[in-house]
Amino acid sequence: MDWNMITWEPVITIGGDIISSRQIGITMAISGAILWGASGAAVQYLFANPTINEYWLVGLRLLGAGILLVVYSVIKNFAKVKALLSSWSRVGYLILFSFFGMCTSQLSYFVAVKYSNAPTATVIQFLGPVFIISYLAIRTKTLPRRIDVISIVVALLGTFLLVTGGHIDHLALSPLACLWGLLAAISEAVNTIMPRDLFKEYGTINVVGWSMLISGLAFLPLYWRFPVPKLSTNDVGMIFFIIIFGTLLAYTLFLGSVKYIQPSTTGMLAAFEPLVATILAVAFLDTPFGLADWIGSGLIILATIFQSWPNSKTGN
Repeated sequence: MDWNMITWEPVITIGGDIISSRQIGITMAISGAILWGASGAAVQYLFANPTINEYWLVGLRLLGAGILLVVYSVIKNFAKVKALLSSWSRVGYLILFSFFGMCTSQLSYFVAVKYSNAPTATVIQFLGPVFIISYLAIRTKTLPRRIDVISIVVALLGTFLLVTGGHIDHLALSPLACLWGLLAAISEAVNTIMPRDLFKEYGTINVVGWSMLISGLAFLPLYWRFPVPKLSTNDVGMIFFIIIFGTLLAYTLFLGSVKYIQPSTTGMLAAFEPLVATILAVAFLDTPFGLADWIGSGLIILATIFQSWPNSKTGN
């Protein structure tokens, strides 16, 4: 690695081509977001099979991806894994996060997809920053910034268009879809706030892997209750994609991108997730998505991008 003396960006030489670390980070973040979006579309595809239960599918994803991420963490940085498991207080907090954060987030999102579709559930999940703003304002007893207020107004307007389809006299989404979508957004906010200290001390992939594995184990008793679904070859392929590409690679690529680019940039590039989910669902799953849906989705994503802008006072 040397340094580009003009832009002061670190650059890497690959096969004779000079690639800046920023380009690598952007590529990783976009790739991770795309895989997440494609995973949402794959979940919607699987729910077309009436024998597939959402609890069965969520548990399988958490167990499969959790095992793989934990193995990756052990190989990559065993010292942090050992440090995390050596602290009983941290293990207890990890267990709480596993159920109130990771498990709730995954389950509510999958159920929201079931009762609506991948684009709608993914976009509503992007309301998470609204709940984060509200929580921090109450906790710190300070008024939100101007950009925060704008974000909330824009997000609520987008939600109104998405839920009503632009018609004030009826709902375009079922009450269950709205409920589970909002739960997904709230739990996504919990996922952002609750594990921050764990992430800083023990590594993001390490904590995510263990939280997935712990919450996935809680689903094991349900496998005695629910019958094994009748899976086609395509179904098996989609499940494999969700676990390997939509979870393992998506998390490692997206979260790993912060080593090369600012978290604010990573946050903005997360907008590729609902975009890809929408394109795939509309193009291949015949999901209806009207003008009001596109505008509403765009407004919610725009509100998230607002929150990703660096603070002019702190630079963060």
